[in-house]
Amino acid sequence: MAWENHTLNSNFILLGIFDHSPTHIFLFSLVLGIFTVAFMGNTIMVLLIYLDTQLHTPMYLLLSQLSLMDLMLICTTVPKMTFNYLSGKKSISLAGCGTQIFLYVSLLGAECFLLAAMAYDRYVAICHPLRYSILMSQKICCLMAVSSWVVGSFDGIIVIAVALSFPYCGSREIPHFFCDVPALLTLSCTKTLLFERLMFICCVIMLLFPVAVIIASYVRVIMAIICMGSGEGRRKAFATCSSHLMVVGMYYGAAMFIYMRPVSDRSPTQDKMVSAFYTILTPMLNPLIYSLRNKEVARAFMKVLGKDKSGE
Repeated sequence: MAWENHTLNSNFILLGIFDHSPTHIFLFSLVLGIFTVAFMGNTIMVLLIYLDTQLHTPMYLLLSQLSLMDLMLICTTVPKMTFNYLSGKKSISLAGCGTQIFLYVSLLGAECFLLAAMAYDRYVAICHPLRYSILMSQKICCLMAVSSWVVGSFDGIIVIAVALSFPYCGSREIPHFFCDVPALLTLSCTKTLLFERLMFICCVIMLLFPVAVIIASYVRVIMAIICMGSGEGRRKAFATCSSHLMVVGMYYGAAMFIYMRPVSDRSPTQDKMVSAFYTILTPMLNPLIYSLRNKEVARAFMKVLGKDKSGE
């Protein structure tokens, strides 16, 4: 019986986050609006950086990868949630559930290491500007980006392989709007303590190690900014780094809250709200934070529109 629950014909039920009350209909419409802004914002960022040769630098290459990851992340959860809500069908197949788990775990892991790479890039640019072209060459930058994708995918493979090895029984109702691993574990017929410990170890590697790199980088950056003689240089350096720190704070705070707590201490409502923040809201905020505070991105956008006379 346990193995029968693992067939590809068996479905889970996603209970979702909204009902059909007027308040929830409004919130659902708001989520669709956020999704639209996030989809367009990240798509525009990727295209601008690809099309404008002046943005073909390590910082913007890493930023384009962040936008691509955010674009894929929001497309992993929201379209399925929208289809289930509008159609009234809440089921998701085992294969579909496994695909969601693999994609969002891989993307979350990849973003962790990519944000650390972006912090290192800012450290080199501010603390070692004369050696920047050597320490952050195109080859090294591409290696960092590819490594982020590879490490994230490896993490996704481990999690999905173990998570779907458990027998699931009972109502098979997942108290979430997508197949989140902690929510899925509550349906297991067997004890999952060993897997929870494995997840904690993965979180230490995927979250705390990059955070340590980010903290170390920005301690050096802040010290360098304080020692700068030029007020203009100090403001420019602070503006560049503050955008990245805002993204790091939002992303890592939510991820640690979700994945570094035991299943027994979880609240389905809290988990859904925090998950909505980092899988829906954060992908919208990232391109806005970087574009609104970045003159180079604004210039590239105006150039594409044909309104940048300096680019002629």
